[in-house]
Amino acid sequence: MRITDKAAAQIMLGQVMHERVRPVRHRFVYPVFYLRVNLARIDELNSAWFGINRWRAASLQTKDYGPRDGSDLSAWMRQLLGREGVEADGEIWLQTFPRLFGFVFNPVSFWYCYNQSGALRAVLAEVNNTFGESHCYLLTDLDAAIAPKHMHVSPFCEVKGHYRFKFRDSDDTSLVSLNYHDQEGLLIKTTLGGKSYAYTTQRMRNALLRQPFLTLGIVLGIHWQAFKLWRKGVQFFSKPAAPHDSLTVCTTSQPLSHQEETIS
Repeated sequence: MRITDKAAAQIMLGQVMHERVRPVRHRFVYPVFYLRVNLARIDELNSAWFGINRWRAASLQTKDYGPRDGSDLSAWMRQLLGREGVEADGEIWLQTFPRLFGFVFNPVSFWYCYNQSGALRAVLAEVNNTFGESHCYLLTDLDAAIAPKHMHVSPFCEVKGHYRFKFRDSDDTSLVSLNYHDQEGLLIKTTLGGKSYAYTTQRMRNALLRQPFLTLGIVLGIHWQAFKLWRKGVQFFSKPAAPHDSLTVCTTSQPLSHQEETIS
């Protein structure tokens, strides 16, 4: 993976695909747009349409990420990388949904951490659920990025098994595949991808005008799809207690079931 332009941010226009393979098949695809922000240049993005830590039609609030106290996100991430011995001394890019009209929900945000040569050395996957809980997975073995599941995300899945991530970028596209496996093998396939464009105020405005209710729609969509799963008779699991730790460091791959499938 490499950084494709010199802008302070990228706007990614694409879609999310989510597919459950058992006990019934259930699939949906939604159009979305993301921001991927160079955290060292975050203050360059303020405009009439987009603001950092200020109210705009679209905005990014640093209190929504990492330590969730509004402090410097780049400094927090570098401290975490240093503590875990990860040699990623280059740029750090945050891929996320922006707040739209003050509202946001990010099922997962990705922090891409590079070295000085531009090579991707680590990714932090920051997962949020609709119960207000968050858990971070620091992935350092990106050839086999596997993380044990430690937080309740869906009432139709237990807190068991693991995620397998794959990150692929070209000059103008980005794709993340995220497969969830329980004790029986592959259960859910998810892909998040799109075409990347250098951030400009006009592109931000155009994306907002195309999908002004994107972030509200994400939450409504989650509940609508949950209702459809319930109607299909998929087993419901009560929410367990939140994990004690907010971070899982994944430094090596784990053995996988012979039933595993991946997205090609």
